Amino acid sequence: MAADYLIASLPSLALDGPAPISMERFLASCREQIGKKATAGIEAALACAPSSHPVAERWRDFETQLRNAAAAERARNAGQDPAKWRHPAVGCSLYWTNRVATAFQEKDPAKRERLLDQVRWDAAGELTPVTSPLSSAAAFTYAIRLAISIRRSALGTDAGNEVFNRLTAASAPGSVLKE
Repeated sequence: MAADYLIASLPSLALDGPAPISMERFLASCREQIGKKATAGIEAALACAPSSHPVAERWRDFETQLRNAAAAERARNAGQDPAKWRHPAVGCSLYWTNRVATAFQEKDPAKRERLLDQVRWDAAGELTPVTSPLSSAAAFTYAIRLAISIRRSALGTDAGNEVFNRLTAASAPGSVLKE
């Protein structure tokens, strides 16, 4: 019942929109509403770390498949064998592999990155059972999508210009790059 309340009370997310809440606030709400065990699973899913939580492991497998597909495309583009970059995965979905391959057809790196984020966004939706849209599994979907939204929000033009200005100022004679 607490998961129902949590999921129903969360603000909506958009792939290209600003994150409506911070990850810290979301995780704090999870600890209060769905408990420490499920929240630990969400944190493991966000880090792609091993977990005893089945939804976290399912996401870890999805993410491994997506990363393997991206590594295969990068290796193919570089004329190399992708085998040395592959990691073991439990599943093997041609659907997700083909979506990643399609994203790599895009020549513009920013558009390609957006397409790859869309693939992850959609894959995260697979974690929520159609028959239980307000279950604790939906919190995993929300967490992953929130992380994508937060990351994409940080990739704006202003942030890029700030980094460019900092790097070019640091490359001036006699200056030192500071982190």
